[in-house]
Amino acid sequence: QVQLVESGGGVVQPGGSLRLSCRAPRYISSTFWGSTMGWYRQAPGKQRELVATIDSARSTNYADFVKGRFTISKDNAKKMVYLKMDSLEPEDTAVYYCNSQTPSGNTHWGQGTQVTVSS
Repeated sequence: QVQLVESGGGVVQPGGSLRLSCRAPRYISSTFWGSTMGWYRQAPGKQRELVATIDSARSTNYADFVKGRFTISKDNAKKMVYLKMDSLEPEDTAVYYCNSQTPSGNTHWGQGTQVTVSS
């Protein structure tokens, strides 16, 4: 069963912006509130890498390569996680995956959404 569903990917020019969304339709509220949610990405021929995480206290962590450009946030009431991406660069082209680490120790992944930065 699909636990996480991403949306918002697309094609954007260098310097542009996108906002990715991830929803957790099957989570009960307490599970979502207590989970650490994150975004990862995988470019062709490369390993999947961490982009950003946000925990139950809304503490955030970012990879060095996105600091100051990307912002992760969550809406507990809607069970949604967002990744606002500004100043996009061609090197940001990848499939972006939503991830959750639940309080019970489960890990879930979304199906991924493609982001392409190209002129």
